Amino acid sequence: MPPAPAAAPASLLALTAPVAMGYLPLGTVFGFLFVQAGGHWSLALLSSLLVYAGAAQYMMVPMLAAGMPLATIALATLVVNLRHLFYGLSLLERLPRGRLLRGYLAFALTDETYSILTTLPTSTPARQMALLALLNHGWWILGSALGALIGSQARIELAGLDFVLAALFAVLTVEQWRSRRQATPVWVALASYAVAWSLAPQHALAIAIALSLLAGCWFAETHHD
Repeated sequence: MPPAPAAAPASLLALTAPVAMGYLPLGTVFGFLFVQAGGHWSLALLSSLLVYAGAAQYMMVPMLAAGMPLATIALATLVVNLRHLFYGLSLLERLPRGRLLRGYLAFALTDETYSILTTLPTSTPARQMALLALLNHGWWILGSALGALIGSQARIELAGLDFVLAALFAVLTVEQWRSRRQATPVWVALASYAVAWSLAPQHALAIAIALSLLAGCWFAETHHD
C-alpha cells in the first residue's frame, strides 16, 4: 500500500487551530506578566523561543521577580517538564531521521503537540510532523510577542484567560476520543486525580500524573502478555 500523501497547508492549519486558540491567549498572558514583573520584552520572546514550556514559563515569572538563582529555576523547569521524556520515548520510532528535524521535534513536543501527533496515521511524513510542531511553536511565540507589547505599553488586567488552558485540554481530550474511541485513558485520569486529591490536594496534579503513568505501564504490560 503506498504511503498516505502529505497533508496540505490548509489541513495542517486546521489541525493546529485548537492549539492556536489556546496558545495565543495563554502566550499573551505570559508575555504580559513577564513584562509587568520587570522583565524586558525581548527576554519574553527569547524564553518562548528557547524554553517553550508553558507551565514552566508561568512558574518562572514570580521566581525571576523574587531574584531566585538561575540554577534553581532550571531545576524547577526540569521537574515540571520531566513527563516530556515519556512523550519522546513513545514516538521514538516516528521521529525524523535527520538530526536537525529530529532534535527540533523532540524539543517542541509539548502536551498539545503530542496529543495531535498521536492522532495522526503512522504513515504521516516526518517533515509534516515537524511542520505541525513548528506551527504550534509559532502560535506560542506570537502570543508572547503580543503580550509583551501590551505589557510594555499599558497596565491592564487580563482576567478570565486563565481558564483557556483548561478549555484547550478539554478540546484535545475530545479529539483523542474521536480518534481512538477508547474511554479507558479518560477514566484512568479521572480516577487518578480523585485518588491524588484525597491523598494530597496541594500536589494532586503531580500524583495523578504519576498514577496515570503507572496505570499506563500496567495496561501496556497486560496487553503485551
